[in-house]
Amino acid sequence: RAGFTPEEIAVDAAAILEGEPASTPVVVNDRAYTIRVRFPEQARETLDRMSNTLLTSATGRTATLGSVATVSSDPGQTEIRRENLQRLVEVTGRFEGVDLGSGITAVKKAVDDLHLPPSVRVEYGGTYAEQMKSFGDLLMVLLLALVLLFVVLLFEFRTFSAPTAILGSALLSTFGGLLALLVTRTTFNVASFMGMIMVVGIVAKNGILLLDAEHRFRDLGFSAEEAMIQAGRRRLRPIAMTALATVAGMLPLAFAIGKGSQMLKPLAITVVGGILSSMVLSLIFTPAIHFYLQPKNATEA
Repeated sequence: RAGFTPEEIAVDAAAILEGEPASTPVVVNDRAYTIRVRFPEQARETLDRMSNTLLTSATGRTATLGSVATVSSDPGQTEIRRENLQRLVEVTGRFEGVDLGSGITAVKKAVDDLHLPPSVRVEYGGTYAEQMKSFGDLLMVLLLALVLLFVVLLFEFRTFSAPTAILGSALLSTFGGLLALLVTRTTFNVASFMGMIMVVGIVAKNGILLLDAEHRFRDLGFSAEEAMIQAGRRRLRPIAMTALATVAGMLPLAFAIGKGSQMLKPLAITVVGGILSSMVLSLIFTPAIHFYLQPKNATEA
């Protein structure tokens, strides 16, 4: 407006009232002092004088403050809070009819559209900060669970192929849960993260059932390929029944039936999507990876 940017107007208005720190401090007795430069006192005696104060833009154009901004008198703050010597202003709000993720996205877009000066730093706290911290904690829990599960499977099967195949199938099943959230347009939150951890545990159990049966058939003299086929036939019903029973138990929560179920809806949708995809992965991906990762002499035995 009139060759001035909003940042220039804000800086000049602040210089009239409070002054702006000089770029070069004054050094006295080896101590640096910051000097604030501001307009003469007459420029801020009344609102009219402030409005008539002449400003100069970076491009050399001049205009009065009143011609580029609206000058008004508002009650000042009764309390000024500071943190690390910086002024702190808290803005709180409550979302209605929208989830936390979508609400924060809209808030961030609105803040970006304000084009705040570099001197203003925006931090998002409250429930959003707590959720991000919970995500970090749950991620550590998931990684620890995967490591412990890998170690247990390694001692159980005494080969790297079985733990790798089982955990690979379990991790891929989580993408089924994410796809279910995407299809149902459900937000990814702490509950859905917990659902992913549940999916990993259930799918790992199905993989253990399958590969344990494969080892039993190998002990009976079957070849690696035939033992895997027989194990798939033997464990198809238990794996399918476990998956379908879990899905059936989660459907009331997935449809948010009953009081309080809305909070657990993301968890249920994640579990349903992950378990349904695991029915294919447990019977195809797990045996295939296990078969191809085994030593050649073991598969030919």
